[in-house]
Amino acid sequence: MNVLYIHFHDLPDERLYGRLLALLAEYTPLVQALPPDAALADVSGSLRYFGTDATALAERIRARTGGLYGLRSTVGVAANPLLARMVAADGPPSAVRTLPDDIDTVTAFLARKPAATLQGVGPATARTLSSYGLDSAGRIAAAPLGTLQRILGATAGRRLHDAARGLDPTPVAPAAPPRSMSVEHDFAHDELDRDRQRAALLALTDRLGLRLRNESQAARALTLTVRYADRSTTTRTRRLSEPTAHTRSLTALAYELHDRLALQRARVRAVSLRAENLIAADLASRQLLFDPADEKARRIEAATDRARDRFGPEAVHPAAAVAPSAPDQDTPQPVRTAAA
Repeated sequence: MNVLYIHFHDLPDERLYGRLLALLAEYTPLVQALPPDAALADVSGSLRYFGTDATALAERIRARTGGLYGLRSTVGVAANPLLARMVAADGPPSAVRTLPDDIDTVTAFLARKPAATLQGVGPATARTLSSYGLDSAGRIAAAPLGTLQRILGATAGRRLHDAARGLDPTPVAPAAPPRSMSVEHDFAHDELDRDRQRAALLALTDRLGLRLRNESQAARALTLTVRYADRSTTTRTRRLSEPTAHTRSLTALAYELHDRLALQRARVRAVSLRAENLIAADLASRQLLFDPADEKARRIEAATDRARDRFGPEAVHPAAAVAPSAPDQDTPQPVRTAAA
């Protein structure tokens, strides 16, 4: 019961995230960054030094992040990373929640959890499991391993069988956050409409591409995270065919990741995108396509970047993107470009 999962709420920028990781390192060297706003910490070797238990240490960390930076945080305390994540999400934000390392307590905690709350179970997998009557962690744990492997495959079936019983051998691996940039959109209400979700993704890739180009960076990979109404999340990452800051390429991959999740009936609370493994733009090679449409899109992109540099980042938006908040009457309306 010595693993902490810390989720920092409403982080204003990535620089503060780095300072929060440094704060955690004051308590244990075993800190694993989980960008953009979370971390794991193994405090097993720190409890004797600080003369306290893991829950009290979590309270101390939460108080310091609030006092120093005015941030709310939620901390889950459990025996392994899987359970620490789950207990952190088991209630309203801004709290410390502890799951005792007792087999009966862990079994009771997991039994009532929907299958989708287990790490690695997205909406499509959850629907497949539900069609076999395996709609909760308790029922999955009671199912024979062979049954799960026939449904999901050997590796995925064994991983899910272990997760449903609260087993997670993954250690907390000390790691600094990789160089990345992230953007997020919170829907005003739980969003079921696929087109509205794609419009939000277009707005995010537009912002992300602009930030990358302004900082002369290119991304090698893109990560999509979808947060649902029950606070569970699904994350998918895929490498780009070449390092890029081109909005059109980012949008195409974001749409592909979204389509693969098959979210026809999912109630989506928020979507976020993270550009991963950044490199300097002048080090990124580009395959010449001799494609008039691609060249035209890049010329339009360069023109809109100049307009934003002169009139501000809100001066131009893709026409199909989620509409920004209604401006004041005296505020000029932004120009909208064709959809990427």
